[in-house]
Amino acid sequence: MNDSPRKAVVIGGGTGAPVSIRVLLGLGWQVSAVVAMADDGGSSGILRERAGAIPPGDIRKCLVAMASDPSSPLVRSFQYRFDYANNHALGNLILTALADTTYSFPEAIRICEELLDTRGHVYPSTLNSVELSGRTRDGRALVGQANIVKSDCALARVFLTPQDAEPYAPALKAILDADLIVLGPGSLFTSIIPNLLVPGITEAIARSDATTVFVCGLADMQGETWALNCAEHVEALLDHGMRNLLDYAFIHCDYPVPIPGQVTQAFAPVTGAEATPSMTKPPTPHSVRRVHVDYELLKRIEAQGPHVIARSFVDPLRPTWHSPEILAETFEKVLS
Repeated sequence: MNDSPRKAVVIGGGTGAPVSIRVLLGLGWQVSAVVAMADDGGSSGILRERAGAIPPGDIRKCLVAMASDPSSPLVRSFQYRFDYANNHALGNLILTALADTTYSFPEAIRICEELLDTRGHVYPSTLNSVELSGRTRDGRALVGQANIVKSDCALARVFLTPQDAEPYAPALKAILDADLIVLGPGSLFTSIIPNLLVPGITEAIARSDATTVFVCGLADMQGETWALNCAEHVEALLDHGMRNLLDYAFIHCDYPVPIPGQVTQAFAPVTGAEATPSMTKPPTPHSVRRVHVDYELLKRIEAQGPHVIARSFVDPLRPTWHSPEILAETFEKVLS
């Protein structure tokens, strides 16, 4: 029997991809991450604008998720932010400095993998300087990831400029060699889909023998997907290159309120007119609303190809996060 570890690739970035990374590492998988390079906000945006750097933020988050000892002072320092200096994260500065001194962003990532003793590899989907733009569902054009995230209307499409960005070859190889490809969880239009817009990425997914899984978000906390239901989340992925390539969609369909508090109350079930919020109604700051799901929407998803795994995925202590234990159990289920 072949005793080599099973290989998984997590496609995404932000705070969502690290969830899947940690879960799969906990299952003993050999894990790689393919990360979008369109970030132009916050610390990454400043470094990109002033230093000409490749945005390091999502790379940093995935590196930290793969660290052998997440509690070590070095790993925790990698996430440390200097609120008196443009809120830069130390890891962002280290990656940028290493890329400048070695003349290679991949070499900077490799050195940081050694420093943090990571249990996997992190790959940018492209090394080109790319810009994300989008069109909202009410027809407006937005330019730049930072603007898209703050949209007061859900997105219909996003685009990458230049359209002929060159894919990073090791990212393609990781996808081709994978047994499992996981998209998400995370920001649909700004963390997951930008990877799929890099030429060669979806082609590699098509050529791979891997099982492909989309982990749909639990809640909307920003404008890019505000008020989109679960079927619309999946359809956005299919319309950006994943049609006929997606095997499973994990959809949260139970909304317990395990602990009191403002966020949990906002995440509680809603009924009647509130169950289908206006697409054009802008979210208030810190708004949280569950992604709407019902039986007809689940049938609509399956009619387009993906098998739906519908269950409660919520972490009882963090109601807008996926439970690592439930994710682990479900990953194992779909591969058995």
